[in-house]
Parts: sequence; C-alpha cells; structure tokens
Amino acid sequence: MKKEVFDFTEIENFRDTKNPEGFFCVIKKEFVYIGILFLIALIIFKIAFYKESFFVLLRNVLALFWLFVLPGYFIMLYWKEKLEFIERFIIGIGLSAAIIGISSYYIGLIGLNIKFHTIVLPLILILVGIIMSLRRK
Repeated sequence: MKKEVFDFTEIENFRDTKNPEGFFCVIKKEFVYIGILFLIALIIFKIAFYKESFFVLLRNVLALFWLFVLPGYFIMLYWKEKLEFIERFIIGIGLSAAIIGISSYYIGLIGLNIKFHTIVLPLILILVGIIMSLRRK
C-alpha cells in the first residue's frame, strides 16, 4: 500500500491557469499551510502562556489570524505568480497590520465605533483581495 505524498508541483501547475477553478484550488491547498501555521501559533502561545486557559489562547490566536493573517494572505494573492507562499504570507501580515492600523485610525476619526473595526476592516480587505486576484485574470 503506497502512501500518498503531497506533490508541490500541483500548486505550480495551477499558478498559471486563467480559470477561477484553478484559483480556488490554489487557495484550498494553501489553506492547509495556513491551518498548520495556526496550530503552530497555538502551540507556541500555549507554551508561552502556560497558565492561561486553552480557550483564551484559542480566542487570541483566532483574533490575530482574523485581523492580520487572513486579510494579508488574500491581499497578497494578487502576486501569487511572482512570490512564493511563505513570502506572500510574511509580507501580507505586515501589509495587513499597516492597512488595518491606518484605516482604523481614519475611520475612527470619521465616527465609526471602534468595536466594528475588528469585523468590518478584515472582511473588506479579504473581499478586496479576492476581487483583485480574480480581476487580474
């Protein structure tokens, strides 16, 4: 019985496709990596904050991923042909933190209550990232 080994060339083959099915296939495969990174972050948080409850740590890691990782990932999908996953992942976190921080400041000046920023801003960035990536094709 053969073990199925993940073939990284599959992602490379889908990078150059112009159809949305290939685009969503890449997202599905890369979400496995994001899930693994989520579990690693959760383990690191559990080691660093060993006295805290697991659910408190889970909530904190989920908040970090919702605020910075997912919007950054989707914004950087526009450059998926030029940059590898880890490059897009790292640049996306910084880019997302910058965009959310600056836009949160100015939206707060306009008058939108800060409790809505954590829901609205990441969702807008995720949608903008998906639309930019699909329109590029």
